[in-house]
Amino acid sequence: MAQKKLIRFAELETFSNVLQYPQGMKGNWNAFFKNDAPIILELACGKGEYTIGLAQLDTGRNYIGVDLKGNRLWVGAKKARQLGLDHVAFLRIQIEKIEEFFAPGEVEAIWITFPDPQLRVSKAKKRLTHPRFLRGYQKLLIPGGKIHLKTDSPNLYNYTKTIIELYGCTLHHDMHDVYAVQDLPAALQIKTHYESLDIAGSKRVHYLCFSLPQQIASIEQDELLHQILKQADDVE
Repeated sequence: MAQKKLIRFAELETFSNVLQYPQGMKGNWNAFFKNDAPIILELACGKGEYTIGLAQLDTGRNYIGVDLKGNRLWVGAKKARQLGLDHVAFLRIQIEKIEEFFAPGEVEAIWITFPDPQLRVSKAKKRLTHPRFLRGYQKLLIPGGKIHLKTDSPNLYNYTKTIIELYGCTLHHDMHDVYAVQDLPAALQIKTHYESLDIAGSKRVHYLCFSLPQQIASIEQDELLHQILKQADDVE
């Protein structure tokens, strides 16, 4: 396995649709794609199945899958190349540093699909919908830019609903059971290998779509959030 990873990492260096900790990309993504189309991100994209699925549905936007694990990005990047998806790229970075690679207003929307829910309260700051991440997203999203969360974790779903209310976000869509919805949009019908595993064991997939307020509450508000989480944890 180690040898296989080394081969993949070497190949990544040759893939024109993969950028690893790139310098000078902030504000220059349209030049990279050679068009002025809006940019959509998928964070913690893994093997890029959702990034590719969205891009196949929508050729009028550029899609970038973001993840730290090069071994997984290799899978998505290779498939995108095979499919000739020139409006798809992959960015290998730590997500907490995302604002270093995009200029203000350079991103139209963000998808977060089946991220690690970080179930322990002590790990809450690692959840990709925690306010510390939202403050970073706000710096690169267009005003009113939407954040889409699709998860099989009821914990992460309910936690994010708490965030939306506590931090004054605007909730656009709330689906407690995605596949029970009639006329489900095609973008929500995309299924990944991870989704099929149903690790949470909930037998349901949840979806939230929301946008951020003009100004997210300062980190002092995070202490109130921590207290709410701790109280809920104590009750359980």
